[in-house]
Amino acid sequence: MNTSKSFYISTPLYYVNDKPHLGTAYTSLIADILNRYQKLFGRSSFFITGTDEHGQKCEQTALKRGLTPQEHCDQMSPQFERAWKSLNINYDLFFRTSFDYHCQAVQTALQSLYDKGDIYSSNYKGWYCVSEEIFYTKKDLVNGKSPTGKEVIPLEEKAWFFKMSKYQKALREHLESHPCFIKPKERQNEIKGFLKQPLQDLCVSRPKKRVSWGVELPFDKNCVAYVWVDALLNYVTGAGYLRNEETFKKYWLEGETAHLIGKDILMTHAVYWPCLLMALNLPLPHTIFAHGWLLNKKDEKMSKSQGDKLDPLELSNLLGLEELRWFLAKEIVLGKDSAISLDLMVQKINEDLADNLGNIFSRVSRLIERNFEGQIPLYKERQDSPLQKLTEDKKKLFKGQIDSFELSQALQSLSGLLVEVNKYLEQTAPWKLVKTDKQKAGLALYNCLEVLRICGILLSPVMPRKMERLLSALGETAVFKNAEWGRLPLGKKLKHPKALFPKILI
Repeated sequence: MNTSKSFYISTPLYYVNDKPHLGTAYTSLIADILNRYQKLFGRSSFFITGTDEHGQKCEQTALKRGLTPQEHCDQMSPQFERAWKSLNINYDLFFRTSFDYHCQAVQTALQSLYDKGDIYSSNYKGWYCVSEEIFYTKKDLVNGKSPTGKEVIPLEEKAWFFKMSKYQKALREHLESHPCFIKPKERQNEIKGFLKQPLQDLCVSRPKKRVSWGVELPFDKNCVAYVWVDALLNYVTGAGYLRNEETFKKYWLEGETAHLIGKDILMTHAVYWPCLLMALNLPLPHTIFAHGWLLNKKDEKMSKSQGDKLDPLELSNLLGLEELRWFLAKEIVLGKDSAISLDLMVQKINEDLADNLGNIFSRVSRLIERNFEGQIPLYKERQDSPLQKLTEDKKKLFKGQIDSFELSQALQSLSGLLVEVNKYLEQTAPWKLVKTDKQKAGLALYNCLEVLRICGILLSPVMPRKMERLLSALGETAVFKNAEWGRLPLGKKLKHPKALFPKILI
């Protein structure tokens, strides 16, 4: 990544028909961590998330609740805002598709496509999935249902279509010339395979007689915009499109743009969205990253129908917020499906944080308190340490891994480094050495503290509050340029905070 450019990251907008669950929290937590890393690296970074509020599904749910669609959305959307704030997801903009400026931008965009001849009228006949808000042809169906197993209904109606097929060749060429446009590689190959077949034009309207809750088409007062078209345009309107020219230029036109989604909505984001952007003469995002699913013990996707969705706020209260963030970022390889369970979470958190990172800091700080009057040990000259080279080697790779969305690999590497610190402590045994050679004992403790200080900086986007406590004890702040060996101040009084990561007992 070019660190001189600004950075813009977005998540999908979440449907307001359900409360936040671990799947939606995972996407937003990872986006938050990636955003924090870019800020740590010194970039101007902007993070947008929010709620998708239009469409037939929302309208039907509101009707069942005896509310207007807007009232329903006004009650449901804040649940996501509150949940994300509770999980310390530090977004720059919480976006709602019911915002007036967004609706106006969607109308302006659709009118421009209509004026250039990219939208035309025709009859639609096919199968419609209300829960997914997607039209399917008969060949798309699997055992009479949508490809994901949802119910469909037959529909025939007059509609407006976007000439998506017109942009198929350009999209294929973009995929070939930009191998990192869709990540991971298997998702890029999936879209390449899909585009080998003729691309159908996209129905972009819904008649008001069937669904009235949406953005009215500027060229047909009897229709509203297809909810996916409305929602997909939020990523540019959120960046300032047709609203704030300076912000839009900084983050979308000249910045580096990344979009994080679940793989189940890859098609709409990797085909519909790029074609719409090309038709509007707008740059495509640099990266669309489709992460995998969270699986249950049966290796099936967690879902409401299975009854095994996990509540992220309950997990946060049970395990600790920063411990939960650590587990999701380190143990789930971005892009891969991952089976998770409460038992696995407890095991990994205790191993990595209580027994490793927290234990090292507690042991070292107690030894310094007892033998060095609580001051970071002084010694005449610094000597090379095996920990120094190992730490410097890990750090050299770290930023590149983060920039390449290899978040899990980067954190696993740091976790491995901390394992080596524990081994080093056992080998040098400063609690024994201090009785015969206080200078060498102090050096060993210094080396351990220096690794902790550098790891504290590198881990601050994942566990900002706990790492602030660790760094504060060492007289340090989370500044990336400070993650260099040898900056630990000799003779400084070491603050001794309470245990960073108490053992989880469930």
